[in-house]
Amino acid sequence: MTAGALAVVPSAQADPPDPNAQKKQLDSQINQSKADLHESYDQLSKSVAAYNQAETQYQAVQSRYAAVQGKLAAAKAADVVAASKLKAAEQALTTARTNVADGQKEILAKQALAGRAVRSAYQQQNPLVGLSIVLRGASPADLASGMQVQRNVFGITGNAITNLNNAQAQLANKQAKLAEAERIVAEQKAEAARTVQEVTTLTQQVATEKAAAAAVTATRLVAQQAAEKDKNSELANYQSLVAERSRVEQVLIARARAEKAAAARRKAAAEAAERAKAKKEKRPPKRIPDPPDNDGGLSFPINTYITSPYGMRFHPILHYWKLHDGTDFGAGCGTPIHAAASGTVTDRYYNGGYGNRIFVNHGVIGGDSITTVYNHLSRYKARVGQRVKKGQVIGYVGTTGYSTGCHLHFMVYRDGRVTNPMKYL
Repeated sequence: MTAGALAVVPSAQADPPDPNAQKKQLDSQINQSKADLHESYDQLSKSVAAYNQAETQYQAVQSRYAAVQGKLAAAKAADVVAASKLKAAEQALTTARTNVADGQKEILAKQALAGRAVRSAYQQQNPLVGLSIVLRGASPADLASGMQVQRNVFGITGNAITNLNNAQAQLANKQAKLAEAERIVAEQKAEAARTVQEVTTLTQQVATEKAAAAAVTATRLVAQQAAEKDKNSELANYQSLVAERSRVEQVLIARARAEKAAAARRKAAAEAAERAKAKKEKRPPKRIPDPPDNDGGLSFPINTYITSPYGMRFHPILHYWKLHDGTDFGAGCGTPIHAAASGTVTDRYYNGGYGNRIFVNHGVIGGDSITTVYNHLSRYKARVGQRVKKGQVIGYVGTTGYSTGCHLHFMVYRDGRVTNPMKYL
C-alpha cells in the first residue's frame, strides 16, 4: 500500500487552505451544521429543546383556548337564561302595571258610588222626615215602612264603603306586586347586562387565544421542521463518519497485514542467513530476536487534560449507541501536536467529519502494527512520507470538520482496527 492512499482529496502533499475559509466552505456544504464529531448532537439538542418548548407552549395555549371556549359557551347559555328571565319579569311587570291601573279605575268608581250613597244617606237620615210622618198622623205601618227605607239606605251606604275599602286594599296589594315586579326587572336587567359583558369579554379573549394558538402552532411547526432537519443531518453526519472509519480500517488492515508479512519475511531471511552462516562456521545458529518496541511505546501528543475518553456513547435524541473512536484532548487552537512515537507520515487529508487529519505509522509495537491519527488540525507541520521522531511537532490543534471547539481527537489503530488510545499511552 502506497503512502497517501487514504487521502480522498488530490492535494495530499500540499498544506491545506486557510482553515477559516475552509471551515466556512464546509459549514455551507453541511447546511451550517456545527455538530461535533463525538458530541455532535449539540445543535440537534438545541433544536429539539426549542421544539419541546414550543410543544409545551402549544399545549398550554390549546388548554387555555379550550377553557375560554368552554367559559364562552357557558356565558352564552347564561345570557340566554338571563334574557328569558328578563322577558318573563318584564311581562310580569306589564301585567302588574295593568292590574294597578285597573285597580285605580275601580277605586275611582267605588269612590264615586260611595259618595253618592253617603250623600243619599245623609239626605235620608234627616230627622224631619220621621217627624213629618208622625205629625201627619201616619199609621204604625207607614211609620214602620219609613224606618225600613232608612235602614236600607244606611245598608247601601255601608256596603259601598266596605267595597271601597276592599278595593283600596286590593290596590295596595297590586301596587306592592308592581314594586316587586319592578325590583325583579331591575335585577334581571343587571344580570342580563353582566352576561352580555361577560360574553363580549370572553369573545375577545377567545379571539386572542385563537390568535396565540395560531402563532404558537406556526412556531411549533418551524421548530419541528428544524428538529427533523437537524436529526436527519446528524444521522447523515454519523453515517458519514462510520463510513470513513470503516474505509480507513480496511486500508490500514491491509497495510498491517502487509507490514507483518514483510517483517516475517525479513525475519525468515535473517534466520536463513544465520543458519547458513552457522553451518559454514560449524556452530549452532543464533536466535534472531523480534524487532524492539518503537521508542518504548506511545506518549501523550499534548500535555493537557482529557475532555472525552474513548468508548461507546448513547445518543440521547436519536437513541442509538455510537462509538467515540478516540480520546479528546482539550487545547487552544494553534497548540503544537507532537508525534506519539517515531514513525512515518503515511497520509494527511481533509474529511468532512474529522477535519484535517494526519496519519503516522509506528511499525510494530508489542507485536501489533500501530498507526496514530490526529484530527481537526488547523494546519500541518509534517508532510506525507516524512520520517518523524517521537515528540516532534507534526501539526497544530484546530476545530476543522464537525467540531464545536478547539481540541485534538487522537486515535490509535491496532492492526488496522480502531482501539482505545489509553492502552498505549
